[in-house]
Amino acid sequence: MFNLLKTAILMAAITALFMVVGQLLGGQTGMILALLFALAMNFFSYWFSDRMVLKMYNAQEVDAQSAPRFYAMVQELAARAQLPMPRVYLINEDAPNAFATGRNPEHAAVAATTGILRALSERELRGVMAHELAHVKHRDILISTISATMAGAISALANFGMLFGGRDSEGRPANPIVSIAVMILAPLAASLIQMAISRSREFEADRGGAEISGDPQALASALQKIHQAARGIPLQAAEAHPETAQMMIMNPLSGGGLRGLFSTHPATEERVARLLEMARTGGR
Repeated sequence: MFNLLKTAILMAAITALFMVVGQLLGGQTGMILALLFALAMNFFSYWFSDRMVLKMYNAQEVDAQSAPRFYAMVQELAARAQLPMPRVYLINEDAPNAFATGRNPEHAAVAATTGILRALSERELRGVMAHELAHVKHRDILISTISATMAGAISALANFGMLFGGRDSEGRPANPIVSIAVMILAPLAASLIQMAISRSREFEADRGGAEISGDPQALASALQKIHQAARGIPLQAAEAHPETAQMMIMNPLSGGGLRGLFSTHPATEERVARLLEMARTGGR
């Protein structure tokens, strides 16, 4: 419940930020144009992102004949979660990782690397796939698309302000110092909120996955193993398309940089601690 409330607050924050930036940089007209531009970009992404991402990762669809144990595992978990059976894919990569995609539960797909199948026990893999199905159940693709739309609109407004100068609500030139500050800080703030939303959804998917599988300890163990095994094993498709990193159960990017606020995923230690506490208290 806390993570759901946190996500709602963050979504409200990024919407409010867009309204403020729109008034400061583009006035009402600029704000509407930026929102329409972002909606147009993300409409295509929302409807076709599953095919695009699966193609980026060269994912191969499997069924009960080609991958019987893995397919049966997903089938059993989907039934426990009261979800339609998603399409199931394997990615021929050594890096251990997995993700879910699709605009809604009726058009969902889950994918796992061959590396994660080798790295984890069947019980741990079951926890991972339950986590991915929790993303499907919570409609996290829709949430990430909305947050991306707002962040994209804010960036578009900032670019608009750089090209044409800021305008107030009456269409008059805005204070140049205020405009420059907003142009620089607003996209950064939008990105921070978007990343915070992503981290909140990961916590919620951990909780939901543990409930679906009925085994929080298995997911905790899986996260620890993935965290250790992924070091030094790059996921080439993710390196080529870093915008897809937030979809993964574990951040696949090898680059450094600031952590914490600038991460799409919570710290593995905190995720594991929450799952172990969930196991200790029986899910309360």
